Amino acid sequence: MAWVGAHGLIVSAPLDRADAIVVLSGSSTLAERTKHAAHLYSQNRAPRILLTTDNQQGSWSSAEQRNPYFHEIAVRELIRLGVPSQNIEVVTPPVSSTWDEAVLLSEYAKTHNLSSILIVTSSYHSRRALWTFRSHFQNIHIQVGMDPVPTGIQTPGPATWWLHLRGWQLVFVEYLKLIYYLCRSL
Repeated sequence: MAWVGAHGLIVSAPLDRADAIVVLSGSSTLAERTKHAAHLYSQNRAPRILLTTDNQQGSWSSAEQRNPYFHEIAVRELIRLGVPSQNIEVVTPPVSSTWDEAVLLSEYAKTHNLSSILIVTSSYHSRRALWTFRSHFQNIHIQVGMDPVPTGIQTPGPATWWLHLRGWQLVFVEYLKLIYYLCRSL
């Protein structure tokens, strides 16, 4: 039953090619999201990568003598993984939810004449993210795809999520958020 519950949150909506890969904010799964986006970029799935920012800061950097923002860490990681800096853009202003990201990116897509985006997020976040983005993008006729990061990198797998505190934070809480979003849209 735990496996079914976890798999109920995981969806994919493949796009062979998009105008942009969009990496959703999420400091707890930043490493897996940026690595997956760089992999998709290397497969020529899109010519650029867009990052949203939640304005959260990481731990202290002795080299920088400050706490860098997670979007700055993501940019550095994408460059390290082979994505040219001119093909990476942080879309502002900062957001505080998936809903805010969808609103922000629908405006961005309209003003930048995008016809398609490919979203990268964590597996357990994929159903709510895809539903939210498709809801916001349906009237502007921009195709939304989803290529979630496989579980097991920074998130427990579907068969064992319930054995980990992190799994409860991801799976159980994601169901609560999904219910909230569905009620919000009514």
